Amino acid sequence: MTVFRFSLRKWLLRSLIALLLLPVLLVLMLRFVDPSLWMWQVQRELNPPKYYPAESQHHWVPLEQIAPAMQLAVIAAEDQNFPQHWGLDFASISKALSNNKKGQAIKGASTLSQQTAKNLFLWPAKSYFRKGLEAGLTMLMETLWNKPRILEVYLNIVEFGPGIYGVEAASQAFFHKPAKKLSATEAARLAAVLPNPYRMSAERPSSYVWQRTAWIRKQMRLLGSEHWRP
Repeated sequence: MTVFRFSLRKWLLRSLIALLLLPVLLVLMLRFVDPSLWMWQVQRELNPPKYYPAESQHHWVPLEQIAPAMQLAVIAAEDQNFPQHWGLDFASISKALSNNKKGQAIKGASTLSQQTAKNLFLWPAKSYFRKGLEAGLTMLMETLWNKPRILEVYLNIVEFGPGIYGVEAASQAFFHKPAKKLSATEAARLAAVLPNPYRMSAERPSSYVWQRTAWIRKQMRLLGSEHWRP
């Protein structure tokens, strides 16, 4: 019995170590290997929402083949502190938690790093448990990757329209040009629909999308090209 208990403890300890090491090794591997599949895409394929196409579109491109204006546009639209923070925006998290305590839905406060972790590894349901996993994976990414890699992965896996993944596919679909040739206004239009690419379209912008595009362009000018340099 004593030998059995010792063996069980040893097995449990090894299992725990393996469980802790697995995400570290996975995140480290993806620092150098471009993912061919990610959880957000898998969720969409298994449970396709309305208007999801029979075939999705995606083409990976390195960051140097994405227009600097596009890189700045998503930072201006989604996370203006991206170059400075360590993955989590604690001021926004505190505000979101305060709102959630008042009975509102769990929402917001996600940095580009968190959005990348969510799209790459996790499921879309909103819960404190999932947000906790997201925070842990985000910190791992911030530790093992650099900012250009985080932005590169984000821009290559985020959904810009139903079944249109990554900025290269979106640029080709909506503007018939490669992502490296996007203008500042085109980049802002793409960034403008990211909160909900099923309700907002970069191809047929509503008045709200045009207003948001104008706001993003203004933020890009205020931040300036020096704000982000890979």
